[in-house]
Amino acid sequence: MGLFSFIKGAGSKLFGGKKEEEKTVELTRQQALAQEINRLGIPVNNLEVDLGQSVIVSGQTDTNANREKIILALGNVEGVSSVDDRIEVTNPEPEAVFYVVQKGDSLSKIAKEHYGDPMKYPQIFEANRPMLKDPNEIYPGQTLRIPPA
Repeated sequence: MGLFSFIKGAGSKLFGGKKEEEKTVELTRQQALAQEINRLGIPVNNLEVDLGQSVIVSGQTDTNANREKIILALGNVEGVSSVDDRIEVTNPEPEAVFYVVQKGDSLSKIAKEHYGDPMKYPQIFEANRPMLKDPNEIYPGQTLRIPPA
């Protein structure tokens, strides 16, 4: 649990363009964020998404991996600068490291940096599914989970 920071100008355009964003009411933004978690199929019970100074998320899930995926799914939305994590984990395991993609990065480059082996990039790709659909489609500013080796 804690507060996680993200790059506000990077991420999926869940809320549409600036004109649409100005028209969007807070309840609709909350619903859009909750629907994104449901669309991705990340298992969580009693999901609540609130908006304050940051996106506040609570609920219960089985693993830290699911918790981290929820945090990243919300944080990697354009316009979200921080996620206040209040999710309970029933079967905690070691936490992953969060990594912000830099210009020129690839999953194999990140795997070499974190695991010493660029061929371990599938571990990073799988750790970030369903948010990632293709290992070649990452972008600067995106935050990824890097699970323990």
